[in-house]
Amino acid sequence: MTDVKITIIDRQGVKHMVDAPTDMNMNLMEIIRSYELAPEGTIGICGGMAMCASCQCYVLSDHELPEMSYDEDLMLSEAFNVKENSRLGCQIFIKEELDGLEVELAPEV
Repeated sequence: MTDVKITIIDRQGVKHMVDAPTDMNMNLMEIIRSYELAPEGTIGICGGMAMCASCQCYVLSDHELPEMSYDEDLMLSEAFNVKENSRLGCQIFIKEELDGLEVELAPEV
């Protein structure tokens, strides 16, 4: 099992360095939920289907992420607090290349 280190800044501005497994096909939203870095019911409301933007985050590091899917792009076009570096955490799958990733959770709407 290979874990990567990811830094997640929660909605209160607190930095958390977490270990994320690369062998479980987990996404960033699931990692945030498993470490309870957002209150229950405020993240991943749609279950990771790119249909709610509750897991929107700002990518602060310069990691090259997979291209945004049509559904993710469409959801972010309708979301609040969107920035140039916004992505949906449910669409970022944990891979070895993401070691050192740093993200900040977007404000809860």
